[in-house]
Amino acid sequence: MPYEAKTKPTPVSPEAFIDSVDHPGRREDAQAVLALLAEATGHPPVMWGPSIIGFGKYRYTYDSGHSGEAPLAGFSPR
Repeated sequence: MPYEAKTKPTPVSPEAFIDSVDHPGRREDAQAVLALLAEATGHPPVMWGPSIIGFGKYRYTYDSGHSGEAPLAGFSPR
């Protein structure tokens, strides 16, 4: 059975996710990091799974042959 990654792009709005963060300090920090990484990477924010905000993506392949995609840069306000 082939492996299916749990952490993959979703249609959830990163801004809405940040707005739902209960802790005010984490919410403010996440808004600042979102702006910083969007500017630094030149990529728009995309939710990867339920709690990671990613910017851009790259493909990887392990020696075992397993391959997939991951964000170039990302963070989570957990």
